[in-house]
Formats: sequence, C-alpha cells, structure tokens
Amino acid sequence: MKARKETRALYVRVSTEAQAEEGYSIGAQTERLRAYCTAMGWTQTELYVDGGFSGSSLERPQIQRLIGDVGSGGIAAVLVYKLDRLSRSQKDTLYLIEDVFMPNGVDFISLNESIDTSTPYGRAMIGILSAFAQLERENICMRTRMGMLERVKQGYWRGSGVPFGYDYDPERGILVPNADAESVRRIYELYIRGYSARMIANMLGISSEKVVTNALTRRANTGVVTSRGEVYAGRHQAVISEELYELAMEKMRERSSRARAAPAKCHLLTGLVYCGECGARMRYIKWGKAGFKLMCYSRDKGKPHMRRSDNCENPPVWAEEVENAVISDLFRLSVNLEADRLKGRTPGPEPSEALRERIRLAEAKLKRLYNLYAAGEEGALMETIEENRSALARLREELAREEAVRSSTKRLERLGSEIASIKEAWPYLSGLERQQIIRDCVEKIVITGERLEIYYTFDGRDSDFRAA
Repeated sequence: MKARKETRALYVRVSTEAQAEEGYSIGAQTERLRAYCTAMGWTQTELYVDGGFSGSSLERPQIQRLIGDVGSGGIAAVLVYKLDRLSRSQKDTLYLIEDVFMPNGVDFISLNESIDTSTPYGRAMIGILSAFAQLERENICMRTRMGMLERVKQGYWRGSGVPFGYDYDPERGILVPNADAESVRRIYELYIRGYSARMIANMLGISSEKVVTNALTRRANTGVVTSRGEVYAGRHQAVISEELYELAMEKMRERSSRARAAPAKCHLLTGLVYCGECGARMRYIKWGKAGFKLMCYSRDKGKPHMRRSDNCENPPVWAEEVENAVISDLFRLSVNLEADRLKGRTPGPEPSEALRERIRLAEAKLKRLYNLYAAGEEGALMETIEENRSALARLREELAREEAVRSSTKRLERLGSEIASIKEAWPYLSGLERQQIIRDCVEKIVITGERLEIYYTFDGRDSDFRAA
C-alpha cells in the first residue's frame, strides 16, 4: 500500500533584477505561500528557493531537486505565488504540469492566477494554456518558414541538405564549391555521354550510384536555390551550366521512358532490322540450341499483319553475327569521332547572327520607305516597298531554316560525343544500356542476302556482311 502524500512543495524564485522588487522577494513569496498552507490546514511543507535564476529555462538547482522529489513520491502539491515564478516559458510550464506533476498525482497551485489543478476549473485553465502554447508554437513555425523562404528568395542556402560538391559557409549563408566540385562536372559529362550512374560511381571512386543520381538531379549545381517548386537566383557559384543540367535531365527522361517501355528480356537490335527484299521488319527467332536468327516477318506464317510479301526469299541470318557487325562499325566510328574531337575545330562565323543583322537592316530600310510613302513621296515607292517586303520575308524564312539546322547540328554534336566514348564504355554497360545506345545511333538496319546496310541517325554508312 502506497504511503499517503502529505508534503506540499513551496517553490520560490527571483531573478537578479527582481531581488528588490516589492512582492517578488524571497521573503514575500514565502510568507504568502505559508499563509495559504495554514489557511488550508497543511502543516507539512518543503521550501525550494532558486535565488538569482532566470525563469527562461529549467537549468536551476532547486527546480531540478523539485522534479526529482516529485518523481520519488511523497509530494502532494506544488505551490507558487505566481505562474511566472515556476517558469517564464509557457512550454516549460506546461511540461512541468502535464509531464512531471500530473503523471505523479501532484496538484499544482498558483495563488495569483487562482489555478488549482485539483479542481475542474484549474484543469480547464491548463487546457486553455495548452491551446495558447500550441498556437504560439505554430506561429513560431510559420514565422520560421516565412523567414527561411525570404532568405531563399534572396539567394541564401537554407542550411541543411548540402549538395555533393559543396560545403556550407554558415557565416555568409551560402554554398561554397569544394574539392568534389570537379567530380560533379565529370558526373554530368559522363552521364550525357552514355555512362550509367553505377559506372560513373566506379570510375570516379564515389561511394554509391545514389550519390551520383542525387548529384545529377540537384539544380543547385547551376547556381540557383529552389523551394517548393520555385527557383531563385542563388548567391553561390555554379559548378555546371544550365544547359549541361538540362541535357542531363533530358537524357535521364529518355532513359527512364525507354526502361519502362523495354521488355524484361530484350535483344540488342529489336525493332531496328528490316528485310531488304520486301521491306518487312525482321525479328529474333529461336534457332535450335545454337542461338537466335533474324528472320523476315513475311516468312513468318504466324503474324500475317506483319507480312509484306507472300514469296520473300530473304534467308534468316544469325543475330549474333549481325550484332557483332553493328557493334564493330560503331567502334570504328567511335575511334574516328574521338580523333576528330581531340583535333578540335575552330568554329566559323555563326550564320544565324549574320542573317539577323541583315534582317535588322532590311527592317530599318523598309521603315524608312514607309515614312517616305507617308510623307507623300509616292513615285515608284510602292513597288520598291513590295520588293523589300519580299526580300525581308525570304531572309526570315532563311533564318528559320538556319535555326532548325543549328538545333539539329547541336543534337548531332552531342550524339557524336556519346559515340566517341562507346568503345571505352561498352564493357561496363548492361544489355539494356547497350540497346539504348544503339537506338540513339542507329536509325535502321537493312539486310539483303549477304549485304548489311546500317543507317545512322547522324549519317549513312554501309557495311558488307556475309550471311551464314
């Protein structure tokens, strides 16, 4: 049977500034608390005095002793003269009442606020205090979020989640590139050239492919700060260009869509091979125990909708030999393109810029002609205006064509960079990755008897092949 609790704990606190304040001295508080106990008929009391301690925290010797005594049992109630004597922090006050006193069956009484948790009214007051404390916590969180968002808008880093390749400078509040910044640049370059995250991690000595993937998707590498989908100019130095980031994201989307579309078991040239006799596609077909052959759909009686001819005589060919021929030709291109890349080429003048200048001059001339026409100097002006309008239209069409060619050329340059690294990367690629690279490079493969024609997405080349 538990011993009956008899002791009332009288807690008194004064801060250094309040030592001499009337009504707040240690003597004044103690006198009022003892008088209340006498009136209530409580004779067994224990005094706890924290003199010269702030109420902003619980790091006070006597409040800690009180907490220990409450946990040990024997304390029936805790009395204070005023609520802020217990603590000036609402959070700490509620912690003491709800998490220390009440779980140990200890009532709490504050004389000034008439709070007594042994009564329904007193417990209701604690509920009200809790509601206000929760409101204050939410307001603090909201102000913190707003302050953080404002800092982000000004280009400062939020402090946590520092990207690979950067350190955080807390004094300036910005990211600073570190020794790994060069590895970040290499990650983007290698990924765009066709290497997988796993391969890049192995090549650069990075701990895991997840680190590589996270580095690729961090837009902060371009010198910006993001928050809730919004992008703001950052104060930190970019380690890659925006163009390089977008190229990597485009490549990532392409790989993701192809991975979803690809069957669980895929052949290297699936969907790329055509019959040179009838124009139908050729498909992989199991050929005994020796492997697979590529056979024209027109000779496949099971898929009539894929047939192009009833009497195609193009014989099946060993798939492995065709694959080897395509890979060999890609490797040959790889060596040639890598040599071209290492030689370097000095870019010539940009044709589109010259066209824009010609358009600007033509527009200025046309404007002057219209001004002369408006001033009444007609003569043969109308005919001249029409001629200049036609010339301007032709220039604009030429610029549009040039821009289209330039866009295509840039894509082919990127593709050429990937091809230049194929031979080096090939041993480390998975079957799916190899298939994806071939699809990037090869438009179609046409087989006619002993002849193999490879049509590349960037050029056209033929390779001789003798069917088995």
